[in-house]
Amino acid sequence: MKLPIGYDNFAEIINSNLDFIDKSLFIKEVLDNHIKVSVITRPRRFGKTFNLSMLHHFLAWEIKGQSTRSLFNGLKITELEEYMQHQGQYPVVAITFKDIKNLDFETAYQKICDLIGDVYNEHNYLLSSPHLSTRDKTYFQKVLDSNPPQATLEESLKKLTEYLFKHYGKQPWLLIDEYDSPIHAAFFHGYYDRMVALIRGLLGSALKGNEFVKRAVVTGIMRVSKESLFSGVNNVIIYSMLNSKYGEYFGFTESEVSNLLEKSGLTHLTDKIRQWYNGYQIKNITLYNPWSILNCLDNQGELKPYWVNTSDNVLLKQLLARCNAQMKMELESLLLNETISAPVDENIVFGELEKNSGSLWSFLIATGYLKAIHIQWKEAEQQCELAIPNQEIFALYRKLIKDWLGTSFGYEQYLTFILSLTQGLINDFAQYLQKYLLETASYFDSSGTEPEKFYHGFVLGLMVTLSESHEIQSNRESGFGRYDVMLIPKDPEQLGIILEFKTVREPDADLKQAAIKAVEQITQRRYEITLKQKGIHRMVKVGLAFRGKEVEVYSVLLPEVMTDESVETGVAC
Repeated sequence: MKLPIGYDNFAEIINSNLDFIDKSLFIKEVLDNHIKVSVITRPRRFGKTFNLSMLHHFLAWEIKGQSTRSLFNGLKITELEEYMQHQGQYPVVAITFKDIKNLDFETAYQKICDLIGDVYNEHNYLLSSPHLSTRDKTYFQKVLDSNPPQATLEESLKKLTEYLFKHYGKQPWLLIDEYDSPIHAAFFHGYYDRMVALIRGLLGSALKGNEFVKRAVVTGIMRVSKESLFSGVNNVIIYSMLNSKYGEYFGFTESEVSNLLEKSGLTHLTDKIRQWYNGYQIKNITLYNPWSILNCLDNQGELKPYWVNTSDNVLLKQLLARCNAQMKMELESLLLNETISAPVDENIVFGELEKNSGSLWSFLIATGYLKAIHIQWKEAEQQCELAIPNQEIFALYRKLIKDWLGTSFGYEQYLTFILSLTQGLINDFAQYLQKYLLETASYFDSSGTEPEKFYHGFVLGLMVTLSESHEIQSNRESGFGRYDVMLIPKDPEQLGIILEFKTVREPDADLKQAAIKAVEQITQRRYEITLKQKGIHRMVKVGLAFRGKEVEVYSVLLPEVMTDESVETGVAC
């Protein structure tokens, strides 16, 4: 197969005779939807640019001198005569901001000026139009020739739609791709407010009450809301990952992937490919990641992280490292292949991502790192059941956690630390833990006021390194209560481990006694019952007492054959 990896221009794919999934009925859905402004948000590399390019080629009669009609020969949309009457009937303004990812505002501003100048140049025939005034042509030339002031730039898209309307006597369509790409870069590189003001001006003038535009379709990764980018825009609907509209057109469906696997001779890998790349949820529609599927097929079915490796994921890494203790506990549950129920606020406020769990979960859904498998409205708030979509995303989370652990402690040393625990070498474990706490606690909690963040970061680390050999459970019921962490070996001959954390804040409190009480709690509440039920008879009960960066560890190792008369031996470290 000749796969269109790295291609997002519709005409180029058709003219190069590349194999692709026919998504042309997306055009029908757009034409049927009479909303003035449609904003469609999807994760990166899910086909946003390609679909807008296809829509552009359908609406316009020619692009760069090439007639567009023949490009659709044999596609599904040509079977619908009433919709084909729209083919080639409209002027179109199309622009993509996907490459605006600069380190500073000045460079980004210049790049946007050049980008809009290129769009103007595509319509430079307007300079000869008898329907434009001298003033119109002067403005047009100003955008073409120079670095215009921001006020001029902000009006440029609206002005171009006005000129096209004057020239053709028809309202043009406005297609804006990846509108939020410059905002993501600006947030990360420290010029967020200036970029938001610029994009707000561009979108506001082009979309708000613009009588020259017939329809506008805007794509992006997420809904940037508090900054009022769409404030005052009448008749606008945002179609997110939580809305089923357009669901099947961004990503590959089960039947589409089945056809691709059959053509590639890889049907024997169907189940594994489904586990790795399926699972993205748009209401009741489940999709595969298109970028991963195409690259997997191109590599003869090799299963590895294709999509997650196309981004440096620095923002995601920072957000997860800095999120509060409750969010870390919920992340632990997700990494245990469980679901969590959480409120989701789709109105992304970048400045609140580290503080507001609703904003963080919405960010992870919008960017493709979580899926909502059930949505329910409760008191004007969306409550979602969330899960990690597939093995590729699991692999990303594991990599991020390994990066955290290796930041100041060293990953090899961390593996030795974990091995000392699983082998019951509690003295060594305690020494490593004290060093680890001193060197890395500030990484998880720079203020030192929330030690729980470190503990849950520690549990995340256990999950990463022990997932192959152990089942890691956190905050589960057993006996007469809930333990903090249990490591259940998959080999019942190995050591089962129960961890109970205690936090001590009083400066004169006895840390050792707190650790002993943690072990007493394990014993009194019979947390070991879960291990017994799984046929595990060797176990260690570990109490950990923390005060700031101080730690005491107390353990009780139970013998291989347990009876009611077994003697427990305590070791304080």
